[in-house]
Amino acid sequence: MARKPSPTLTDGELKLMRVLWRQGPSTVSAIVDAVADASPPAYNTVQTMMRILERKGFVSHRKDGRAFVFAALVDETRARKCAISHVLDRFFDNSPGTLVLSLLEHEDVPDADLRQLRDLIQRHEWR
Repeated sequence: MARKPSPTLTDGELKLMRVLWRQGPSTVSAIVDAVADASPPAYNTVQTMMRILERKGFVSHRKDGRAFVFAALVDETRARKCAISHVLDRFFDNSPGTLVLSLLEHEDVPDADLRQLRDLIQRHEWR
């Protein structure tokens, strides 16, 4: 049975999307250059991943001569919201409160973040 495509970004897809968010519309060659590290990905691998991102609705492409130029259709904020919604649904029974409590119990949260969270909760109480 074929695996259902993920509605969120895999680690590799996120790496490529970050290039588009940072650089704007880019060719596969430019994306390969941008993610090149100790073991740069093969051109064909990046090209395949960009097509997958296009099928998932995260990017589109246009032809520029012989090259395809890919552009992000989803901004980073929307991608984050999609990922959080996915995690909320799968692990926290769609309860943002349970997610926040879990984070606060298991992570070392800086005081500045706690103050910001407290302010946000107080503003939310008056709605």
